[in-house]
Amino acid sequence: MATIKLKKGFDLRLKGQVDADVKPVAGIAPPTVAIVPDDFVGIIPRMDVRAGDAVQAGQVLYHDKNHEAIKVTSPVAGVVREVRRGERRKILAVIIEPKGNDAVKFDTKRNPQELLLDSGLWTMMRQRPYDVVPNPDVKPRDIVVTAFDSAPLATRLHKLTAEQSANAAAAVKALATLTAGKVYVGIAPDQDINIEGAETNVFVGPHPAGNAGVQIANIKPVNKGEVVWTLSIDTLLRFGHLLTTGEVDYTAEVAVVGPCAGEPRVVKTVIGAPIASLFTAPEGDDNCRIISGNVLTGVKVAADEWLRAPYTQLSVIAEVAERDEFMGWAALNPNRFSIYRLFTTWLAGKRSKPVSLDARIKGGERAIVRLDEYDDMLPMDIYAEFLIKAIIARDIEKMEQLGIYEVAPEDFALAEFADTSKLELQRIVREGLDYLRGEME
Repeated sequence: MATIKLKKGFDLRLKGQVDADVKPVAGIAPPTVAIVPDDFVGIIPRMDVRAGDAVQAGQVLYHDKNHEAIKVTSPVAGVVREVRRGERRKILAVIIEPKGNDAVKFDTKRNPQELLLDSGLWTMMRQRPYDVVPNPDVKPRDIVVTAFDSAPLATRLHKLTAEQSANAAAAVKALATLTAGKVYVGIAPDQDINIEGAETNVFVGPHPAGNAGVQIANIKPVNKGEVVWTLSIDTLLRFGHLLTTGEVDYTAEVAVVGPCAGEPRVVKTVIGAPIASLFTAPEGDDNCRIISGNVLTGVKVAADEWLRAPYTQLSVIAEVAERDEFMGWAALNPNRFSIYRLFTTWLAGKRSKPVSLDARIKGGERAIVRLDEYDDMLPMDIYAEFLIKAIIARDIEKMEQLGIYEVAPEDFALAEFADTSKLELQRIVREGLDYLRGEME
């Protein structure tokens, strides 16, 4: 077990953190469940069901147009209420009304790759480069499992139960047959997790230490022509459960957190549950922003929408769309927060204490000023600012030289938060990866 110390990054501590020892509470039985194709980057959906069809838990809803073996399955048994479409008939969501408990039974003796593909768990993995659902035709150099999330307000498993340990070991053993390299597991210092068959690395440092891209870069960086698969420990445990029982576990424990979440809690529900079954804003309060995921990388959702992948966190913060402040940024407010030493906050050590932030950007886009901000927030051996410029310029040669094969949009989320230029770095990186993939494949 190796220990890797990271100095770059920042732990953004927000109010509304759930206690580590809190017990999950049962959520309201969801009237509908939805799968959103946009959560599975790299897949072009082709429907296998239509509105009115009855489905079992684990039954295929749609497959990838370019790789028919890649399938997305239903998390519940029931009836397909609607296949919601947008402009140019883009599939926005597949909405299912739960009914019954019928579930597909999978043959656990099959090849692990076929089992992952048929069960739909394949779509919960990602690959470097491009940060997309893995191509089943390409064998990975290594497989990396992230056992903790270092993002703001995220929860983590501190120790596996005996059953979880057995499931995780079975999953690692199966995954090891799919790569010529190793299966790595990255854990935090406060986690007592050691999975048989995997090489464990302890990552000490601030966010984004829990990001798969950061862990890969500090274990064995991805070079041109190499492919690495990544998955979370939740997906690993689901795969182990599938190998043990022949059924996929579609339950999810969702942390409802944030300054406006009321009492922080963990709700036990199902993948794709409606937001209303997890959180209800106080009557008359329309000033909450609901984010499926963490505040840095999550997706803004409406109260009548559904939980989005990776189905582990719901963050609620104040919207405050318009509020005039005396003197604006120049006000000498002792409670004002900044990553940098721009206000008196840092003198009292308040940067390390939980704060309550809202959704305001507080500024507009401007030219990139080279202050090494991106590099300070990204513990990877790349020149982040120059990479962003190369992506904007669509200079493929420079993008490759500057390490685009190693990164994912989430790796730039903290830099985006700290950026004085107010650029949408995650969007820029996503567009750059999609452009490069289109040109190279």
